[in-house]
Amino acid sequence: MNPERFSSAVLNWYDIHGRKDLPWQQNITPYRVWVSEIMLQQTQVSTVLGYFDRFMQALPDVQALAAASEDEVLHLWTGLGYYSRARNLHKTAKIVVTEHNGEFPRSVEALVVLPGIGRSTAGAIASLSMNIRAPILDGNVKRVLARYSAQSGYPGEPAVARALWDVAERYTPHIRVGNYTQAMMDLGATLCTRSKPTCLLCPLKEGCQAHRLGRETDFPEPKPRKTLPQKRTLMPLIINDDNAILLHRRPSSGLWGGLWSPPELDTVDQLGALTERHSLIMEQRQALPGLTHTFSHFQLNIEPWLIHVDSRNQSMTEPDWLWYNLANPPRLGLAAPVKKLLKRAEEALKGETV
Repeated sequence: MNPERFSSAVLNWYDIHGRKDLPWQQNITPYRVWVSEIMLQQTQVSTVLGYFDRFMQALPDVQALAAASEDEVLHLWTGLGYYSRARNLHKTAKIVVTEHNGEFPRSVEALVVLPGIGRSTAGAIASLSMNIRAPILDGNVKRVLARYSAQSGYPGEPAVARALWDVAERYTPHIRVGNYTQAMMDLGATLCTRSKPTCLLCPLKEGCQAHRLGRETDFPEPKPRKTLPQKRTLMPLIINDDNAILLHRRPSSGLWGGLWSPPELDTVDQLGALTERHSLIMEQRQALPGLTHTFSHFQLNIEPWLIHVDSRNQSMTEPDWLWYNLANPPRLGLAAPVKKLLKRAEEALKGETV
């Protein structure tokens, strides 16, 4: 297909079958599109739906996001993972307010300068909310174009990515660019799926090289598999007489940056130094079931311990440390595994009182 036939086929399909009722497709603004695009990075639409609505209720515009505390932003993000996305969202909101008078820049080149916005996200913001012609290449669109052009190689490799960007540029039309962008994402999400593409219903089947070869699922090529390294850590859930657990704020960079979690130790023997540091008297300890969490580049095996302490002679004055009350939890950013650990501590405490 030539570019005109390609885009016409995509837009005709979109008019009949495209998704038009997602929350971020209503009352479209650059802010709403930007937040949704960041949330949708490496996260399914079904997961994002609830998070997006809650986020918009709490922080309805870029000014509200810029004025919010980092704890509030991370609290609203808790469970979505990849928390650098939330921190960059916060940074970008402040830049948009202070340096751009609260208005998002109206070009891909200016958008990609902002923290956390890459070329594809910038293209989505520009096309969906500003009707500016800009190709995108998110995961769904990569799959559609890799199959359509039978592009060999893993899309994460620079040469393969450049080839797919060329294809995306060639077929992006000059009219109805917002609808076209949404249509391409919808095609990848609903028809051109990873394992069982519905080729008979696809508007691009006539020109699709992978379909012509009968090799649809061979494209795009997967990332070369590597054995994930294993890491182990001990996390003490130090609990006082008020059923509050000692947490600390992690450094802003690195694993779970800016989130709150129990401290990490190498061995149980280090508990003494930790409790002494905070003037706590250790009374009893109990091993809880282990927890394994898989990150993109390693697997973390967490060994949790419930540690009862006497904290009557202690008042928490150290910065970035606090007592997290299980009955009345503060609004803080917590990683999903930490939420699970706090839940296990709560269940263990209930078992003790039975």
